[in-house]
Amino acid sequence: MIGSLCAAFALAACSQNANKPAAAAACVSEDPSMVVATSKSKTVTLKEVDELVGKELKEIEKQKFQMRAGAAEQLIVSALVKEQAAKAGKTEDEWFRSQIEGKVQDPPDAEIQKVWDEAKDKMPPGATLESMRPQIIAFITKDKRREVAMKFQEDMKKQSGFELKIAPPAEPRVQVEAKGPAKGPADARVTIVEFSDFQCPYCSRAEGTVDQVMTEYAGKVRLVFRHFPLPFHEHAAKAAEAAACANEQGKFWDLHKQLFANQQKLGLEDLKAHAAVVGLDAAKFAECLDQGKMKATVDADQEAGKKVGVNGTPAFFINGVMLSGAQPIAEFERVINQELAAAK
Repeated sequence: MIGSLCAAFALAACSQNANKPAAAAACVSEDPSMVVATSKSKTVTLKEVDELVGKELKEIEKQKFQMRAGAAEQLIVSALVKEQAAKAGKTEDEWFRSQIEGKVQDPPDAEIQKVWDEAKDKMPPGATLESMRPQIIAFITKDKRREVAMKFQEDMKKQSGFELKIAPPAEPRVQVEAKGPAKGPADARVTIVEFSDFQCPYCSRAEGTVDQVMTEYAGKVRLVFRHFPLPFHEHAAKAAEAAACANEQGKFWDLHKQLFANQQKLGLEDLKAHAAVVGLDAAKFAECLDQGKMKATVDADQEAGKKVGVNGTPAFFINGVMLSGAQPIAEFERVINQELAAAK
């Protein structure tokens, strides 16, 4: 049990290529001129192969580092838990659970009611709010418990003087135009360009991490938001247009927050209702949305994302270094700290 509690959680993202097969492992030799395959009419070199699958190979190297780093952290945390559990006279599972119990409160009735109202049509026949209350509470608190457990592990590592001795592979860097609604100083040493989708649950989950980053690195980081509505999210494109319309009235971040908080209600009339909640001029907003005035803006963001390799959301570019998916705060800190150190 303790292994599963302390294991690193899988990164998640809404992706257009969820079933894409992994690339083959890299060749042992790195000599670009090495011949890797021949036929009667063709000779293939390592350089040609890497030009075709180089991006996938780099991703594999990154994943290999992350797996090794995660395993090293798990071994350290497991040893710390074992040590503390022994001191307390408890099993490792008992001690670990005792450290996180009580740190996640049951959600208020209003939040439980909201989940029930949104999902009651999909509930089993005869189900009532009261009969489903335990399952709804478990659903709402699942991510919160996960976050508390991860933070506790991070705190344990810091207090133990944990230091990772293996270096990550060199980060590929791409040029991404920082164009769009922004937070943070224009002259910040680190700029994060986020490509996101208002209907993507992983994008919503990443918002808490982004807020934490902006608080932790206040004055040092600038965040720029760009749209990347995925084609299989029915309402994502229009929601993106709605946010762009709100930006025209200086209320992008207000509507941004409202949309992520109401991902199950992103139909056209819902968008107009959300606009009213955040105080937008209703007539101007409706005209902008109904006439598709911001479609070109959203399309331009999508094309920009595709050009730099975005195929799922959320996707972040930290000074051009890509982080894909709803990654933990530690991954953002790693890249940001590297960039801040290099800028000194």
